[in-house]
Amino acid sequence: MTDELIFYTNPISRGQIIRWVLEEAQIDYKQDLVEYGAQMKSDDYLAINPMGKVPAIKHGDNVVTECAAICAYVADAFSEVKLAPDVDDRADYYRWLFFTAGPVESAVLNQGFGFKTDEQQQRTAGYGTYELTLNVLDQFLGSREYICGEEFSAADVYVGSQVDWGLMFKTIPETSNFNAYAERLRQRPAYQKAKQIDSDLIQQAQSS
Repeated sequence: MTDELIFYTNPISRGQIIRWVLEEAQIDYKQDLVEYGAQMKSDDYLAINPMGKVPAIKHGDNVVTECAAICAYVADAFSEVKLAPDVDDRADYYRWLFFTAGPVESAVLNQGFGFKTDEQQQRTAGYGTYELTLNVLDQFLGSREYICGEEFSAADVYVGSQVDWGLMFKTIPETSNFNAYAERLRQRPAYQKAKQIDSDLIQQAQSS
């Protein structure tokens, strides 16, 4: 696809996930930095994302929000880079991409907010308990190099970002599986390039 891709982001946001997947896809994109506050809640930006949050992308006439969705979209829109397995081999890809977008993110956020599910709430909440959710992901990551086995995919960008940030901010427990998985991902050139870009933007903002 040759349509221009516009990436709406703030370097201190989940936009770091999307910059990484865009760098993995090796595509040119236009960056639109959106400041927190009035600009992010402006009519112009709300026309892109009515939630008033970043990141978002606009690719031709297509607007995509939500990090997991953007990762999956980029993998499909730029399929020549092979950031997604063949359709017949996507069971793990979809399962763990959305397990992390749903149960993992909910469990980690609620834990950070000091909310613990009681027995009744555990039956209602999709994640059950924080401990159960993180143990399930930890055990799965102990069985393979990447989400889809030996091959890196866009699912690793999303799942890996959650693990990487969780370890950094101590919102998920350090385990040998989590640590090893995060370290593999940190060695990727696209990860390092994306992090450097956002780090430079943060430093520029702080010095201005």
